Amino acid sequence: MCVTTETSPTHWVLTLSCPDRPGIVHSVAGVLAEHGGNITESKQFGDSETNLFFMRVQVLAQASRQELVAALEPIAREYGMTWNLDVVGRKMRTILMVSKAAHALNDLLFHQRASELPIDVVAVVGNHRDLEGLAEFYGVPFHHIPVTAATKPQAEAHLLELVQQLDAELVVLARYMQVLSDDLCRKLEGRVINIHHSFLPSFKGAKPYHQAHQRGVKLIGATSHYVTADLDEGPIIEQDTERVDHEMSAERFVALGQDVERRVLSRAVRWHAEHRVLLNGTKTVVFR
Repeated sequence: MCVTTETSPTHWVLTLSCPDRPGIVHSVAGVLAEHGGNITESKQFGDSETNLFFMRVQVLAQASRQELVAALEPIAREYGMTWNLDVVGRKMRTILMVSKAAHALNDLLFHQRASELPIDVVAVVGNHRDLEGLAEFYGVPFHHIPVTAATKPQAEAHLLELVQQLDAELVVLARYMQVLSDDLCRKLEGRVINIHHSFLPSFKGAKPYHQAHQRGVKLIGATSHYVTADLDEGPIIEQDTERVDHEMSAERFVALGQDVERRVLSRAVRWHAEHRVLLNGTKTVVFR
């Protein structure tokens, strides 16, 4: 007697953007329904300023990726869509880049180990060796790529080679204190996330939290964004702040600043890996 079993449906996530016009949601939902899809989450946004439409759909379906892609391609052409189809929860292959500060790296590696971030950290790259032991503690290969003004082109070529060899989909600058060249930013466009304090451009250079303390600021914060050739001006993914006051020391400012940096970077990485962030020119649409 032959017994056949039906495989479990796959949970897919579809994201798309295109010029806004009537019928997009109907067409997408119709294709998914035709292939036995059960939509479990759906969010849309139409930007009246750019006249662009954005959509993120999670759907349970027995259909294979090949079948869904073949079905979606005609409507993607019809509406001029930029789109992506992936499995919900698939861990995104990620490289973390660091210098000497440990707080952002430790937070990301801890949450990855705890299965609280949908990323697979395939390497830690440092321009110093200070955090090599931390990477080893979490069982992640560490690559030392020193950078000087004279060796920067070779260092970036080494990094790009590593990205290709490891099939890395995302690069996170976890307090990496080097500026990426315009050429590298273009080659990895939309795939590099940075974190920095939100004092820019007021307090540049060394010890920005101490500078802020000296000026008596009342809010400190952090910004996570995509890296572009325009330094620290890429599309913003997430921001947060903490109130501070005159009773706090400069060291307390630093501790609070590092805490908000960790939170903001973790959320940005999570939302990117879950395909919740769509580029909208110099801005982003984030379907939280």
